[in-house]
Amino acid sequence: MSAPAVVLDNVSCGYQRGFVLSGVDLRIRTGQFVGLIGPSGAGKTTLLRTMVGLTPRVTGRVEVGGRNVTAGSPPASVGYVPQVGMIDWSFPVTVENVVVMGKQRQMGWLPWPSKQDKRDVADILDRLGIGDLATRHIRDLSGGQQQRTFLARALISKPELLILDEPTASVDIRTRDEILHLLADINDTGITIVITTHELNSLAAHLPWVV
Repeated sequence: MSAPAVVLDNVSCGYQRGFVLSGVDLRIRTGQFVGLIGPSGAGKTTLLRTMVGLTPRVTGRVEVGGRNVTAGSPPASVGYVPQVGMIDWSFPVTVENVVVMGKQRQMGWLPWPSKQDKRDVADILDRLGIGDLATRHIRDLSGGQQQRTFLARALISKPELLILDEPTASVDIRTRDEILHLLADINDTGITIVITTHELNSLAAHLPWVV
């Protein structure tokens, strides 16, 4: 048996003003597709950020892929997709620019993508059905296209764990269903997926596991 994808033991996490969540215990097995369900303000985003080392105040044990996670040290082999509403859409970059950012760790000292990097970007965009948008500015995309762009950025590094914060927020029902089916297909390849949502009735029923 491989190590659990995520382990939280008696975890309290939050920011300078205090803890948002206290005494959290959670285990997510490798290969699961899990939804963290709760109303807005319940601390779902803080919990995800704790898993990827972005929450400044943490006590207890946080492990991802069998390795300890500490604040400021994002775990390897994890793709993180924040809420689309947190993105600065005025930043002058194209879809392919955004996606290649996900390869920065592998690129090392090189300041520009190699030919292989560019092929990898084209392949992942085609896989997600947005290959024709590679040169489009991110501010000119629909909500679903924006979500696929940042999903491509997370997948380009070939993660073992994919974490998404409210991936179906602010999209229509058809786009929501397309994103869920896409995530299910990605999960079928062996990638563990954790998403947050406050859409209990419309979304949680489609998820194999809920917390």
